[in-house]
Amino acid sequence: MSRMASEHPLDDAVAPGLDDFARLARAAFDALPKPFRDMAGEALFVVEDFAEQTVLDDMGIPDAFELTGLYSGVDLTRRSVLDNGAQPPMVFLYRRPILDEWAERGDVTLSELITHVLVHEIGHHFGLSDDDIHRIEDG
Repeated sequence: MSRMASEHPLDDAVAPGLDDFARLARAAFDALPKPFRDMAGEALFVVEDFAEQTVLDDMGIPDAFELTGLYSGVDLTRRSVLDNGAQPPMVFLYRRPILDEWAERGDVTLSELITHVLVHEIGHHFGLSDDDIHRIEDG
């Protein structure tokens, strides 16, 4: 019995689990220009299915699918040699919202979307605001 071609490119796709998603994120980071990677330096990268409810509440976000990534920490522009014992900067990528956006959009690969979210959050580590990042993206 022959199988008909799928009407949607994602119909037969299997969503990557957390480990596979983390590997995609690592590959996306490794593909960035070296100066960019070097500046991101000590930032830790964390992949979770969703943001914690307390994070969503603090940000006033009612739907966990609305947050694809988050930067947490003191950005490079506000660092001080007097900072001691502070939590290291962290970039969170939220797998389920990213997968949901990828499936809805259909105009980018999953790797491209992961790279986009990753670069956006690293931009916050560099001290850029959302408006700054959008201006850069819009060219």
